[in-house]
Amino acid sequence: MNGHCTNEVERESIILNSAWKMIDGMVNWTMFVKNEHAGPINLLFETPQHARLFIVLLRDFLSQVGSSESERAPLGLIRPPDDACPSDRTFIFHLRQVCKNPQLGGNPTSLHEQIEAFALWLEGEFVAPNVNFGAIDIDTDLHIKRHRYISMCGDIAKHHLARLSANVKHLRKLLKSAGHEVDKQKASLAIDDFFNWFFGDIFMYHSGQIAEFLNNIRWAIFEYLQLEYRRSWHLTENATQDFKAYSYHIPDEVTDPIARAMYWEVMNRVRKKPWVHRFVICDSLKKCY
Repeated sequence: MNGHCTNEVERESIILNSAWKMIDGMVNWTMFVKNEHAGPINLLFETPQHARLFIVLLRDFLSQVGSSESERAPLGLIRPPDDACPSDRTFIFHLRQVCKNPQLGGNPTSLHEQIEAFALWLEGEFVAPNVNFGAIDIDTDLHIKRHRYISMCGDIAKHHLARLSANVKHLRKLLKSAGHEVDKQKASLAIDDFFNWFFGDIFMYHSGQIAEFLNNIRWAIFEYLQLEYRRSWHLTENATQDFKAYSYHIPDEVTDPIARAMYWEVMNRVRKKPWVHRFVICDSLKKCY
């Protein structure tokens, strides 16, 4: 696939399968302690290492596909405009394209609502009170957008030194807004304090709500694709009573081998249903930050 000829049906197959696959990697009963209740519930990570993996995977989901200005978006995906809002610089942008011009599914209203709920939350700002940067002897309130602290913590968890300069720049800007001018060296010293405070406290508080947002998007994709699944799934001529050999009537527009594979994969995901049931996180874990 060269990124030039992908049509809308192929593109949608790629987007929906990729989104579902990324959410599967984050919201599952290996990552979290299994809870069979619908809610209101709390979700707890199996281990601290699972929490760290979750935010790394979340950072990838909240990254722009083909982020370099000179880099073409892969698999024929469309790049967001240069003046895109923060949520459009994530995979949410591609899911929004599905809702604007649906190809495979039925009514995209529910998918649109779940995507926009998460986007609105991500772009919201909160005050983190009395953040202690012991390494540079600063204790201050920080005003920060949720997508910003998640991106910074995800970068630190995954890259640290590789993304250090970018995160130092963000942290200096945040501290300046709080009335503290610091140089690059001091901001570098404060990075670990930032991570410990925002990942160890605020992200752990937000993680269940984030998982709920993602799970709702996954279920909305499942619902959206029901009509296409019923149209496409069929038993093959080799099927028997004991061996239900099946296949899919792949749309004629889906000719690229990668797109065809992703169409098949997303149909199989619909066939099996999402791994995690619908759940709602307790209101008490949604009121702060």
